[in-house]
Amino acid sequence: MEDEDESEENTICKVVLLGESGVGKTSIISRYVHDKFSDTLMCTTGASFASKKIVLEGNNIKFKLWDTAGQERFRSLTRIFYQNASVAILVYDITRVDSFEKIKTFWVKEIKENAPSDIILALAGNKSDNYENEKVSIKEGQDLAKEINAIFMSTSAKLSHGVEELFQTIGKKFINPQKKMNELKNMSDKSFIRKEEEFRKKVKLKKQEEKEKRKKFC
Repeated sequence: MEDEDESEENTICKVVLLGESGVGKTSIISRYVHDKFSDTLMCTTGASFASKKIVLEGNNIKFKLWDTAGQERFRSLTRIFYQNASVAILVYDITRVDSFEKIKTFWVKEIKENAPSDIILALAGNKSDNYENEKVSIKEGQDLAKEINAIFMSTSAKLSHGVEELFQTIGKKFINPQKKMNELKNMSDKSFIRKEEEFRKKVKLKKQEEKEKRKKFC
C-alpha cells in the first residue's frame, strides 16, 4: 500500500518507472532506496511502491516511487499509476534494442496520451556495467532524450552508477520546472560520454582483477 504520511514539511513527488519487463526498473528503485542489488529479483506484477525522503537545495522532497510491470497484460493497470504522476522515468536495457524501440514506439505515446501534460520525463539507459554487449549507444539515448525533452542518464543498478545522480537531477527539475535540461547537469554531451568511458574503463579493470584472482585459486 502507498504510504499515507504526507506531512506538509515534505513536498511530494510521485515518480513512475516505465519500460519493458526485465530492463531493471525494480533494481534501480532497490539501489536508490535501500542501496541493495540482487540478480534474483522477480519481475514486478502489477505495480509496487517505495518511498524516500531527501533534502535538495534546501527543499524536503519525498519521492513516491511506483515500479510498474512491463508485461503487456498489465498495461491497462499501469495507466492508473501515471495519470497523476510528477515524473516518469523511461527505462531501457542498453543490451536490448527491443526495449529501446518500445520506449520510442509505445511508452512515449502512452505518456503523452495518459499522463499530465507537464510531467517531467527522464530516460535511463540501464545495465551500463554490461557495456561489452551494448546494442544501444549513449549517443542514441541522448538523441532520443533531446527529441522527447527528457533528462538522460546512463545507469547501472548493479554497480550503483548514475542512479543517485538520476534522482538528484529529477529533484532539481521538480523543484524548478523552468530549468532547462542543459542547466540541470554541468556537463556537455561529449563530457558525459567521456565520463561514461571512464566508468567503463574502471569496470573493465575490475573484471580483469577478478579474473586474475580466480586464476590464482584454480
